[in-house]
Amino acid sequence: VSVVGLSTLLGFITAMALNVEFHGRRIARSIVVFPWATSLVIQASVWNYIIKGEYGNLNNVLLNLGILKSAVNWRATYQIEFAWECGVGIFVTIPFVAFTVLAGLQSIDKAYYEAATVDGAGFWRKLWNVTLPMMRGAIMINLVFGVTYGLKVFDIVYVLTNGGPGHATEVMTTYSFQLYGAGNYGLATAFNAILLMITMVAGILIVRGMSRKG
Repeated sequence: VSVVGLSTLLGFITAMALNVEFHGRRIARSIVVFPWATSLVIQASVWNYIIKGEYGNLNNVLLNLGILKSAVNWRATYQIEFAWECGVGIFVTIPFVAFTVLAGLQSIDKAYYEAATVDGAGFWRKLWNVTLPMMRGAIMINLVFGVTYGLKVFDIVYVLTNGGPGHATEVMTTYSFQLYGAGNYGLATAFNAILLMITMVAGILIVRGMSRKG
């Protein structure tokens, strides 16, 4: 819920910003797409080092800037660990959402906005009555892919916590992996089958919900 919801919202805002003409827009687009173009294992490893105990980059930067007086344990509880996993998931998903939405924004005929302006519509009315209805297809694609990614996420959790401490940050894919490693192939296969069914049902509900004619 957190990864799909926040990445869709932030990705949409990013796409709206990148759709505006400004100096250096090509460079900004290249920077935004970078997290999506790199391996999830590499990104999770980098974030693992950033938030690592006293010697992580985050502590070093904040200490050097004088914001902190002593190092902070950014991974003190399993709730914080799980929040970091969600944060990294959001970070790597925003570029995909942004460029999918950006492609949709650039396909909207400007005549719709001109007609809305003539009718006296402001930014928010244009967003609600023109942009969002025209972007329904792009939003649906992002939701389907986002839910699928969120349910099958493995790399980030495995690298950051491996489901620990204990099973506190475990997800179905990492638990299934552990079952395979322990030789419990039947239960692991059952977990994967359940995950497939959940993904299918979620995808069908999203497509049906977003495809209804208003």
